[in-house]
Amino acid sequence: MSIQVENITKTYGEQKALNQVSFTIEKGEIVGFLGPNGAGKSTMMKILTTFLPASEGVAIVNGFEVTKDAISVKKSVGYLPEHNPLYLDMYVREYLLFNAGIYNIPKTEVESVIEKTGLTPEANKKIGQLSKGYRQRVGLANALLHDPEVLILDEPTTGLDPNQLVEIRQLIKNVGKEKTVLLSTHIMQEVEAICDRVIIINKGEIVLDKKLSDLKNNKQQIIEVEFDYRVEEVALQQLPKIEKIENPAGFVYHLYFATEQDMRGKVFDFAHDNGLKILQLHQKNTTLEKLFSELTMQK
Repeated sequence: MSIQVENITKTYGEQKALNQVSFTIEKGEIVGFLGPNGAGKSTMMKILTTFLPASEGVAIVNGFEVTKDAISVKKSVGYLPEHNPLYLDMYVREYLLFNAGIYNIPKTEVESVIEKTGLTPEANKKIGQLSKGYRQRVGLANALLHDPEVLILDEPTTGLDPNQLVEIRQLIKNVGKEKTVLLSTHIMQEVEAICDRVIIINKGEIVLDKKLSDLKNNKQQIIEVEFDYRVEEVALQQLPKIEKIENPAGFVYHLYFATEQDMRGKVFDFAHDNGLKILQLHQKNTTLEKLFSELTMQK
């Protein structure tokens, strides 16, 4: 097990940034840590990388408890913080050699990580001359220098243009073939493009922890329909493969079907057979974006 978090709580005065958070991440997983701004993502990342102490609970990374063996944690973790700290006046290769010296890493490893992260054409440029995408590559290269077993990436694609997004996503996926990756983001598409599993956090608490494959294989279909007249639920229950019926307002109904088959035709047939008119109808299949909205909506 690469990461184990047990009942982690972090308070700032009277405010709880994290409240009894628990999860585990197996070796080789790429896990998306998803949540709105202020949900507690960065706080959790800083605790796992020993930058912040937890108020309560235990966090273990690669078998080392973060509060008792911080040095071992740092040796086995590569961290790219949300605000990528770079020396803009240094050259790319110079910067990486400087950091390699701190870790006592051979110069040959620097060249290897430059090639792996696609920095070879930019290696002799000053970091300040690079685009945002290449600066993120430098930060990722620095996180990979000491060949860590775990990568913790906090908002690694913030501010990138569409082309840069694709490049960095692919780079993270390639790295994730060999390492455990915990990727913090508030962008649903990021998780769908990169991750094996998603953890959604809201107001300091985990509200969802599922594999992406489970979400994608959801066989349920949801249809929202508005008739011109109220319909008794017992009548709607005659629809084939109907699983659940909701009546959120007026003559609007949410119909849950236990099938991937498009059931809109059946709903049209039902309306015709019962002398009803359909004022509106559309599918509302559960997606990660919809789940995120439902689980993090302010109440």
